Amino acid sequence: MTTDLSGLRALVAGASKGIGRAIAVAFAENGASVTLLARSENLLKQVRDSLVVRQGQRHDILAADIRSTDVLQQVEKLVDNRDGFHIVVNNTAGPNAADLVDSTSDGLNQAFHDHILVSHELMQLLSPFMKVERFGRFINIISTSVKQPIEGLGVSNIVRGAMASWSKTLATELAPFGITVNNILPGATRTDRLEAIIARQSKDSGVTEEDIRNKMIKLIPVGRFADPSEIANAALFLASRDASYITGTSILVDGGRTRSLS
Repeated sequence: MTTDLSGLRALVAGASKGIGRAIAVAFAENGASVTLLARSENLLKQVRDSLVVRQGQRHDILAADIRSTDVLQQVEKLVDNRDGFHIVVNNTAGPNAADLVDSTSDGLNQAFHDHILVSHELMQLLSPFMKVERFGRFINIISTSVKQPIEGLGVSNIVRGAMASWSKTLATELAPFGITVNNILPGATRTDRLEAIIARQSKDSGVTEEDIRNKMIKLIPVGRFADPSEIANAALFLASRDASYITGTSILVDGGRTRSLS
């Protein structure tokens, strides 16, 4: 099987680093034109300039904070100028690590806005073009907490579950138009967020960061953390024409760490 995204345009959120960057690289390598969305213009430019450019490809950046009210206006302007996007990757940084009992209602509201509301408004803005094209892909990077809550990530556990339910409902409604909606549930992946979680646990427990890493790795049957490119490989397949009959799913990419069957 070959993955050919030639002629397709993708919007990738959180594309300045980590999983989002890896997805952008994979999409570009397989022929897509990629628009990179994140806050840091400098980092986005670095990523854009590193992307493969072949015949007909054009890569853009959109430096914006999803908490800002103008991010949707900026995406709408891009759509007006270039018709639309065939692929959308919703990839938003998770809420701050904390136990749910210690989390504020403001934190819950912010997380719901950043993950659910922004994704929903992007879908309403971008799905009409996909319907005309009879092809569309919404790919949501969420968490294994959809299957099994993660200790110390209370707000994240809640909002990730809500995102999975949003996706499942939307998948049914958009399937007749050739549009799929799927979730990728990454396990422990070598990103800045994982390092921040390890640092917090170390600070709270007094255990060294190295010991915490080793403890986490012992829970993963393959015996290591994921590389962001391994998450990107799953996104690449779901974005492809070969995945046309897969929708409404939540796919674990966690090295076997999650023990649940469903």
